[in-house]
Amino acid sequence: MSLDNVRIIAGSSNLPLAQAIAQTLGLPLCEADLPDPTTGTPHYTPGRFPDGEIRVQIGQTVRGKDVFVIQSTSPPVNDHLMELLLLVDALQRASARTVCAVIPYFGYARQDRKKTGRVPISARLVANLLEAAGVDRVVTLELHAGQIQGFFNVPLDHLRADALFHQYILQRHPEWMKDLVVASPDLGGLWRARRLGKLFKCPLAVVATYRRSKGEKERVSDVQVIGEVRGKRVLFVDDILATGGTLAEAAEAVLQAGATEVYAACAHGLFVGNALARLERSPLRKVLVTDSINLSEEVRRHPRVEVVSIVHFLADAIRRIYQNESITDLLAYGP
Repeated sequence: MSLDNVRIIAGSSNLPLAQAIAQTLGLPLCEADLPDPTTGTPHYTPGRFPDGEIRVQIGQTVRGKDVFVIQSTSPPVNDHLMELLLLVDALQRASARTVCAVIPYFGYARQDRKKTGRVPISARLVANLLEAAGVDRVVTLELHAGQIQGFFNVPLDHLRADALFHQYILQRHPEWMKDLVVASPDLGGLWRARRLGKLFKCPLAVVATYRRSKGEKERVSDVQVIGEVRGKRVLFVDDILATGGTLAEAAEAVLQAGATEVYAACAHGLFVGNALARLERSPLRKVLVTDSINLSEEVRRHPRVEVVSIVHFLADAIRRIYQNESITDLLAYGP
């Protein structure tokens, strides 16, 4: 089946990823904004009204087409989320047959339940907003919490990154396999480490950090490494690398417990604040991240960072969805 009825639209959050996916599928990018007045070519960035409101316009017909909008809700999160909602609304009003939001990094996912009083469930609110805008389907990678899938009343394909990291390490870093332990830097992510540990057929470990509040700040009161890491190489698995503080603390803990080398594999590399400086001070020898977020050149060139591409992965998911083929082997089902 050809992809003649498919249209790929790039939001402004990760244009290189969208371009590479479209090229892999053999499709041009659909114009997602008015042409640049000086060159006449689409510039793929949302316009702005004088008061700062985002303005989007689809530059060509999408009537009766199956449209995939590629937009991570990465920093600046509010702008990218609002742009996505406006793109979906515009596509629905332009009579697209279906609109699928491909959100490699799904922001506002950390608050997925009420852990204390008087807080929102942000992930559910974002799901409601996307559905209100008119999205027919959502594709995302490594949600912060799997239960977010249940917040949607439209189909959601939750892709997993562990197979990508497994293949990459086997091909590029086979030396890591000797005496390897896969670990989670916190208790909440143990299920994610278990998935990758199963692929490597190696032991698991977890760093349990106990904190106590003092005023508005939290202080670490105790750190415990659960699992045998002495004399082992430790590979931490996490979904988000933001400031890098949790990973750095966990890496120090396993080294003190006798680990010989420490690495990390994180699906989404936000690298906010002084994350790179913290990475340089940490004992982490290498950090793997995907290109779900448009990484800066400084991050891409950093000697401790390696980027694992999700281009072919997402392109395959889009093709299978359009052709009504199974994508079970790409999803996060299973242990």
